[in-house]
Amino acid sequence: MSGNTIGSLFRVTTWGESHGPAIGAVIDGCPAGLPIDPAYIAQQMARRRPGHSDLTSPRQESDECEILSGVFEGFTTGTPISLLIKNTDQRSVEYQQLRDVYRPSHADYTYEARFGRRDHRGGGRSSARETVARVAAGAVAQLLLKELGVKIYSFVTGIGEIRLDIPYTELDLQQAAESVVGCPHHPTAQRMTELIAQVKEEGDSLGGTIRCVAQGVPAGWGDPVFDRLEADLGKVMLSINAVKGVTFGAGFEAAMGRGSVYNDNYVNSDGKIIPGTNHSGGIQGGISNGADIILDVAFKPVSSIPRPQNTVDRHGNPVKIEIGGRHDPCVVPRALPIVEAMAALVLADHALRSRTVRIG
Repeated sequence: MSGNTIGSLFRVTTWGESHGPAIGAVIDGCPAGLPIDPAYIAQQMARRRPGHSDLTSPRQESDECEILSGVFEGFTTGTPISLLIKNTDQRSVEYQQLRDVYRPSHADYTYEARFGRRDHRGGGRSSARETVARVAAGAVAQLLLKELGVKIYSFVTGIGEIRLDIPYTELDLQQAAESVVGCPHHPTAQRMTELIAQVKEEGDSLGGTIRCVAQGVPAGWGDPVFDRLEADLGKVMLSINAVKGVTFGAGFEAAMGRGSVYNDNYVNSDGKIIPGTNHSGGIQGGISNGADIILDVAFKPVSSIPRPQNTVDRHGNPVKIEIGGRHDPCVVPRALPIVEAMAALVLADHALRSRTVRIG
């Protein structure tokens, strides 16, 4: 199976399945001498970990990340970094009834169409459980970016029909971590929490949106044409389970406006050229312009819902199923560290690439 590696210089390969013994990642190309903070990695893993609120899957995983190689005496050595996260709370028997059935809106049928076989235990490699390896690798990338003065924030801007319309510059983004739904505006967060609880009681699910902001990215990261910075960011965001859309800056709103409104002018700020506005989301011509990089990610409602649904088995026979197991009524809050991790992996890669294209 191809498609398990991303990056050019900062390369990451993830491996493992939802109900296998472990999941992990290998990072190749991380520079030597980067201080590694295991507590920071553990903090990022805990943000994604299931079972810590009534609004998430009750699956209990410790998600402890073991560093098997590439780090010595607290610093990277320049050799491949191998990360291991053991699966400790699989309940594969709950999926036995799905061995020959294709769950609605899951990858059961498409994986079998592509490979001729599939792992029916929670979807195997297609399960969102795979993203635990991305968060681990992304934490290392974020440690590298911190050394370069780059910080990545993400927060929930929408759950179902509820929207947070306050500009992020007027919010304390740190408060997102204090909210069970990852929204930094308490009144909106409360409404989101109530809606998720209601939909969970109804046996249904919700989608939503996340905004990601990368601050401190200098002008000059990114490459032309096919390796544009927003193209690479868009690709990795769309690789996250349940993501169906990505926009940058003003996004689709700009498609309904005029250039006289949405063109980003440049200004001289104490001898430094910077964008005076940021409708482009920090990227122009595929290369960062020094402003905050802003992107929005849209998630569809979770596909696994505990109510009867119609589908077919592998022989085409009609089947009515009611999916058991342990699932989130809304995956969006737990996706925050995943979005940050994917952004960090791309930015870390382009940070290294930016140093190889010119002399001086």
